[in-house]
Amino acid sequence: MRGTVFAEMSAFVAVAEQRSFAKAATRLGVARSTLSQNLRALEERLSVRLLNRTTRSVSLTEAGERLLHRVRPALAELDAASLELDGFRKGPSGLLRVVVQPPVASLLMGPLIGPFLKEYPDIILDISVVRMPTDIVSAGFDAGIRFGEQVDRDMIAIRVMNEARFVVVAAPKYLARHSAPRAPKDLQNHNCIRSLLPNGTVFGWEFQKGNRRIHAKVNGSLIVDDIDLSIQAVLGGAGLAYLLYDYIAADVARGRLVAVLEDWTPSLSGFFLYYSNRKQMTLALRALIDFLKADTKKRGISPMAPPSTRISRNYLLVGKGSRKGRPARLTSSA
Repeated sequence: MRGTVFAEMSAFVAVAEQRSFAKAATRLGVARSTLSQNLRALEERLSVRLLNRTTRSVSLTEAGERLLHRVRPALAELDAASLELDGFRKGPSGLLRVVVQPPVASLLMGPLIGPFLKEYPDIILDISVVRMPTDIVSAGFDAGIRFGEQVDRDMIAIRVMNEARFVVVAAPKYLARHSAPRAPKDLQNHNCIRSLLPNGTVFGWEFQKGNRRIHAKVNGSLIVDDIDLSIQAVLGGAGLAYLLYDYIAADVARGRLVAVLEDWTPSLSGFFLYYSNRKQMTLALRALIDFLKADTKKRGISPMAPPSTRISRNYLLVGKGSRKGRPARLTSSA
């Protein structure tokens, strides 16, 4: 048998995740020929094809999909154990994989990356930005940051951003031609810029006034899957947009956009860092947790505040479907 079982499995997971032998070889720091040898040895030992290879693409067979699902968490645990031992010699170091939603990337992580890496130069920070929630354990991430209402009930969560709210905005030039809506039902008479989620679902427009909650049906001539394009469209007077307030706060303050239906604005409990309570914590993850907790304290945010349990289906979309039932009240980490 050529190579070790660990080397073969590591090669398989790298190729499966990267969908490329060249990228996987770069990630592992080995020659592409070595990677191919390890993959062939693994398939021969298991007597099953794991990958479909062409000159242009690499894809998983059904057997490969099943093996990846079982092996990836185990390799992540081995890597974490190795990194934790390294930490006893030189402090927090190694690869730290974090998945965040776009608002977190631009509003929180962007400004903090420099100071964090300066304080922990031996950590390699790998950040993936996704719009839809993902299972951090099966995907091999150490932690994630998303809306608190979207965090699974078996995760440990720490609040890192204040309450979030979605608002309907329009450019003054649009409101000069159309009367501002006074209630969600008035949106039927407006051109609404709608956002498309990665699972093909159009992001709904949710409203709340007191105990009254409304899922408004809106229509319009523009559907986009990019936040920046939505903002440019509404600034250009194309119609009304339903956006996270943090994205357009500066435009509202400067008068470039006007918020409407503000008495119907729903609130979310904000963004939370979360991680598995079943996974051995690395020193690199501990360093990130402590760093973010110190930063939230400076900003006057309580990391112990749990997310709200009152949230509409609009914010619970995961993968190709939606979560059923009430979201859990999480156990926050001290």
